[in-house]
Amino acid sequence: MMGFEFFSASFINLIINLGYTIVALVVGVYALIWIDRRLLKNVDIEAELKQGNVAVAIFASTVLMFVAIIIAFGFRG
Repeated sequence: MMGFEFFSASFINLIINLGYTIVALVVGVYALIWIDRRLLKNVDIEAELKQGNVAVAIFASTVLMFVAIIIAFGFRG
């Protein structure tokens, strides 16, 4: 029965970490939307990317990296 207890504890830990990851991801996305609307009013990220603006591409990829880090830490526990 020790194997079942370990499995159930690991499964519960996975569910808690998954929940934390989802909450952190939602908060992060809303924070990024807020930053985009409030602080970057005059910058259209999509249009700048289409024009080949490297700085905007680096900024957008950095944002995606932070989202990936949030997800990775959530699964890591």
